[in-house]
Amino acid sequence: MIDNLAPLRDVIRTHDLRAKKSFGQNFLLDLNLTARIARAAGDLSVADVLEVGPGPGGLTRGLLAEGARKVLAIEKDPRCLPALAEIAAAYPDRLVVIEGDALEVDALEFLTPPVKIVSNLPYNVGTELLIRWMTPAVWPPFWDSLTLMFQREVAERIVARPGSKAYGRLALMVQWRANARIVLSLPPEAFTPAPKVSSAVVHITRLDTPRFPAKAKTLERVIAAGFNQRRKMLRAALRGVHPQIEDLLRAADIAPTARAEEIGLEAWCRLARHLDGDTS
Repeated sequence: MIDNLAPLRDVIRTHDLRAKKSFGQNFLLDLNLTARIARAAGDLSVADVLEVGPGPGGLTRGLLAEGARKVLAIEKDPRCLPALAEIAAAYPDRLVVIEGDALEVDALEFLTPPVKIVSNLPYNVGTELLIRWMTPAVWPPFWDSLTLMFQREVAERIVARPGSKAYGRLALMVQWRANARIVLSLPPEAFTPAPKVSSAVVHITRLDTPRFPAKAKTLERVIAAGFNQRRKMLRAALRGVHPQIEDLLRAADIAPTARAEEIGLEAWCRLARHLDGDTS
């Protein structure tokens, strides 16, 4: 046991917390695994931690037991609040629980930097939350690192390299501004109920400035256009982006006959700069 609280299976039974598909819930009950996820986030004693979708609190307990300075847990399912209240009582003044939708709550009101985000994200909002955290209006963002559980397929898309089937917009969006690696893989049977797919934990550490210069909106626009028609050559896929796209591709040292999945991050950034008239 990582603390003096009841085993998670007993907590779920006591509070009748059957996982609901509508909340994207798959509970991770092995406290050894939740402790490993917490440790993957690094030193928590010097940071506030944001956790989205704590459910019955398995990862929450791991974060607190590993020394998190403070945990802000945002939970949409009101059935989980009594179980989380028990954890808060066991860790006085270190756990704040907010009932609400993480897509709508302004977590910054409750957090003091530095901030780490550590979550077993609900599958139905995981990618949307990641994109929001990676595309704030101002960079660097409020967080220092993200340690997040995803479906294995999504995790592989985040860390994918050019030329692979998984490589696309998500990889480029994350890798432009951060370092990302898979730190833990989990089989379906680690969860209750067991999902149909494997899961993986991705650790993302932000860079203070993007890896290569480019305007975010231009880069996102050209990457989206390229991968929306990823089977086409770029001269065709990007035709709607600029009337002289073939000339701009050559100027950026990209073959017009190449396809989106063949182009590395630096080249995409180079093309974005040429689109903005920046040839430096």
